[in-house]
Amino acid sequence: MAKSHPGIVYGRRVAIVGGLRTPFVKAGTSFRRLSTLDLGAAVTNELLLRSDLEAGRVDRLIFGAVIVDAAAPNVAREVVMRCNMPASVDAYSVSRACATSTQAIVSGTQAILHGEADVVVAGGSDTLSRPPIMYDDKVVDALMAANAAKDIPSKVKAFGKIRPGDLAPRPPALSDLSSGLTMGAAAEKMARENGISREAQDEYAYESHMKAVAAWERGVYDDEVMPLPVPPKYQDTALQDGIPRADSTLEKLASLKPAFDRKYGSVTAGNSSPLTDGAAAVLLMEDRTAKRLGFEPKAYIRSWGFAALDPAWQMLMGPSFATPIALEKGELTLSDIDVVDMHEAFSAQMLSNLQAFKSSEWAKKYLKRDEPIGEIPVEKLNLYGGSISLGHPFAATGARQALTMANEIQRRDEGTALITQCAAGGLGAALVIER
Repeated sequence: MAKSHPGIVYGRRVAIVGGLRTPFVKAGTSFRRLSTLDLGAAVTNELLLRSDLEAGRVDRLIFGAVIVDAAAPNVAREVVMRCNMPASVDAYSVSRACATSTQAIVSGTQAILHGEADVVVAGGSDTLSRPPIMYDDKVVDALMAANAAKDIPSKVKAFGKIRPGDLAPRPPALSDLSSGLTMGAAAEKMARENGISREAQDEYAYESHMKAVAAWERGVYDDEVMPLPVPPKYQDTALQDGIPRADSTLEKLASLKPAFDRKYGSVTAGNSSPLTDGAAAVLLMEDRTAKRLGFEPKAYIRSWGFAALDPAWQMLMGPSFATPIALEKGELTLSDIDVVDMHEAFSAQMLSNLQAFKSSEWAKKYLKRDEPIGEIPVEKLNLYGGSISLGHPFAATGARQALTMANEIQRRDEGTALITQCAAGGLGAALVIER
C-alpha cells in the first residue's frame, strides 16, 4: 500500500470541505414532532444547498442513528430519497452508539482513500422525542396471532390472555444489555472508583456552559448551525441550541439531587449531557476532486482509532483507549495536538478520562505503555463547550465535533485536532484531523 504521509493512501487524501448541523434541543421540546429522518434529511439538504453542490455529485451517503426508526431502519437511504438525490447515489447506515457519526466519517474516508468514491456525505441524527415504543412479549405475540387469524372471533381470542398491565409501553432502554448498567450508573461507578468529587463534576459542567454561551455570543456557531422551522405550522424557527445556560451557577448545580444513585450518588442532570434531538453532517471529498470543484479544504483526515473494553468495568473510558491508537497511526503524540474535543457524556466520565490520560500508572496497567498519553492543557480542551452544554443527539455528536474542530484549525490556518468519544458498550473512538 503506497503511503507517503499518514492520511494519504494510493496518492489520495480526504478533506473535510463543509459541514452543518441543526440546533440541538432538549427532547420533548421544539423538535418533538420531527423524526430522525426529518432531521437527517433537513441537515443534508441544507448542507448541499449551502455548498452549491449538485446532489448528483455525491457518490455515497453514510449516515447513522442510535435510536432507529422501525419505519426507516436504513436512514441513510431514506435521506437520499428525501433529498431528491439521484436513486443511483449509494447509501448505507452505521451504528456505533455515541460514536456513530465518527464511524460514518471514517467509513466515508476509507471509501475515498480506496477509490470507491470521491464525494461523501457523512453524519447522523437522533430524536429522543419520538423513540420507537415496544410492548411486552405477550402483547407482541397476541398482535401477531391476531394478524394471522382468518376471522373476527379468532382475532379477538388472540387477546384473551392479555391483562391491562401487559399494555404498558416500553420506551427504549438507555442501558447496556450485557452489563445491565445505564449510562448514568456507569458514570456513577466511574466517579466512585476514580475519586471524582461532586464539586469537581459541577465545576466542569459550569465551565462547559460558560464556554458554549460565550461561543454563541462570539458567533462561533453562526455558520455551523442552520435555522430549522418546526411543525406543526412551521411558523416558529429554531435558530440556536436550546441547552446552553447563561444563568448557570455553581450554586444551582450544587442544589440538584443525584439522578441515578439517589442516596449516595454525585451524578445529576446538571453534570450530565441531556437527552437531545438533532442532526449533523460533514462533506468529505478527495483532495484533488475538491480543488477541481472549487472547494477549499477546511481540514484533512490524518488518522483514527477505535477501541473496546469490558462495559461492566468502566464503560465510558473509551477515549483513553482509542486515542493512543489514533495518535500512533498518525505518527503523533498528544503534544503534537493543538486542540482537543472530547465528548462530554458526563462530567464524571470526562474527569476520569482526563485523569487517565496523564497517569503513568494507568498507562502501564491498562495500555501496557511506559509513558502516559499525556495531559491535555485546559486551554486546548473543548474550547466552545461540549455535549453537557450543547446537547447530545447520540448519532450526531461526532460530526458536530469534527465540524467545529475543522473550522477551528481553518481559522488558525494550521494545526491538528483530536476528536474523541466514549460510547455505550464500552466502545471508544478517536479521529485526528490536520490543516
